[in-house]
Amino acid sequence: MDIEGTVALVTGANRGLGKAYAEALRDQGAAKVYAGVRDPRSVTDDRLIGIRLDVTDPEQVAAAARELTDVDLVINNAGVASVATPLEADIDEARRLMEVNYLGLLRVAQAFAPQLAGGALVNVLSVASFRPLLNLSTYAASKAAAWSITAALREEMTGTLVVAVHAGFIDTDLAAAVAPENKIPPAQVVDATFEALRSNATEVLADDVSRAAKAALV
Repeated sequence: MDIEGTVALVTGANRGLGKAYAEALRDQGAAKVYAGVRDPRSVTDDRLIGIRLDVTDPEQVAAAARELTDVDLVINNAGVASVATPLEADIDEARRLMEVNYLGLLRVAQAFAPQLAGGALVNVLSVASFRPLLNLSTYAASKAAAWSITAALREEMTGTLVVAVHAGFIDTDLAAAVAPENKIPPAQVVDATFEALRSNATEVLADDVSRAAKAALV
């Protein structure tokens, strides 16, 4: 899939990796980029079109799909994380992570699937999709669920390129507590994703951490 000329929707696009995706899409020739965010006023790049989109709100997702009928690339990036071991995890917080990282991703995919034939759906996952993490246990569980549903979506959405993106810690607000030397820049993930789109690859392993974790599954 060519980036140039595409019309894209990026969820969670007001900061971090989502913002990097949205801005890079315009830099590389996307005709239009919708920035799906809870508050459109948080979108400060005038090359982007802010769209009110809380992926946990079925009505907002359905309204976005009805309005944005020209979209041929969706980047399912919205995500949240929190620190918790399984036995100390707050159930309501675990439910919130599943609602955003898994059900929100699925909700957006369902809403936009009918118009993505010939286009692409990119689901931003994590190395945690492959590897349980004690102190990020509920986050890892939500990403594992998202990885599983991504594989099933790929089987069902014939004619649409469905890409799963995996990386370790990325230098964004989501990983603010992680030492800098253990993080990769958002641009590294963005570049790897765009290369996958151009080559019709279905999986992105953006760093050594994700490559090692995937290899350990074999």
